[in-house]
Amino acid sequence: MADQSFLHWPFFEDGHRDWARHVEDVAGALVVDHTDTDAACRQLVAALGEAGVLGPTSSEDGAFDVRKLCLAREILARHDGLADFAFAMQGLGTGAITLFGTEAQKAAWLPKTRAGQAISAFALTEPGSGSDVAANTMTATRDGGDFVLNGEKTWISNGGIADVYSLFARTSEAPRAKGMSAFIVTPDLTGFEVVERLESIAPHPLATLRFTDCRVPASAMIGAPGQGFKIAMSVIDVFRATVAAAALGFARRALDEALGRVTSRHVQGSPLFDLQMVQGHIADMAVDIDAAALLIYRAAWTRDAGAPRITREAAMAKLFATDQAQQVIDKAVQLFGGDGVRRGTPVETLYREIRALRIYEGASDVQKVIIARETLSAARGGA
Repeated sequence: MADQSFLHWPFFEDGHRDWARHVEDVAGALVVDHTDTDAACRQLVAALGEAGVLGPTSSEDGAFDVRKLCLAREILARHDGLADFAFAMQGLGTGAITLFGTEAQKAAWLPKTRAGQAISAFALTEPGSGSDVAANTMTATRDGGDFVLNGEKTWISNGGIADVYSLFARTSEAPRAKGMSAFIVTPDLTGFEVVERLESIAPHPLATLRFTDCRVPASAMIGAPGQGFKIAMSVIDVFRATVAAAALGFARRALDEALGRVTSRHVQGSPLFDLQMVQGHIADMAVDIDAAALLIYRAAWTRDAGAPRITREAAMAKLFATDQAQQVIDKAVQLFGGDGVRRGTPVETLYREIRALRIYEGASDVQKVIIARETLSAARGGA
């Protein structure tokens, strides 16, 4: 059993502790065959929805309980990385609708995604633009009562299986960031095509999407014209800390596996744990995990306490938690020796799962730029 003492930190209320226990019970009971990744994701979304775990992923009043989101991702990631992915995408994919959608848009999609009856996706990245979102080139051209979409999106999580996409395209109100808008897109539209399914080191549903003269009604726009960049960044501002929480869940599982190994494995008649070098590794892992947890739940609490943005806090949490989780898992692999690189063992799976978290929703290097800029801005009095 992973450490639960952090739940008594002052960041949490009784409702969060009850929530963590509920998610723990649900996660512990999940039994899903991962042979077919698409089918597994569909099954996980349905199971999490039926159990009420998807509740915090959206809301009609535009509010999120970020601590609940982080707790759910940490716990699910500790049990099953694909379950964490399934949960996270239900929130990220509809975040724009929760924060900026009309009442009709919310009513059409949020109850379905929370119930696990519809799968959502966030279509932002393009072949020629990843971290530089403002360089996106996909266009949405007004034509009467419609917008006509042309261009490609790639590395889209849930691409190919999603029922609804929050998609970002250039409507050209202004150059770069100010010329983007957001739309609700469904895969039944003429001109919508899944052109490639992408394979990664940790299997998840990923795809490249192409839009060729794909018409969406003007009512599908989320927010106002030209607000797309603001909408995308607002969604990421909420969910970036949850990526850190998923990394924390992976790290906790790695520590649990390592403790089991070093206390049961014997070298020259004594447990592996008796070696001081091994104790040093365990100590480093424990410190990194607690430090990451403090940064994550500080960011989540700050947002829940009313801060409009947590750009600096979330960036710090994501940078530290994902980078250090990589180190924690690497140490666990080392402590397992040859068994640590045997395909399908828990620590080998974690080693593949963690790597992408240092890239998506802002790579580690990008987080450093954000932190530096926010720190300089604060030193100048917010100018």
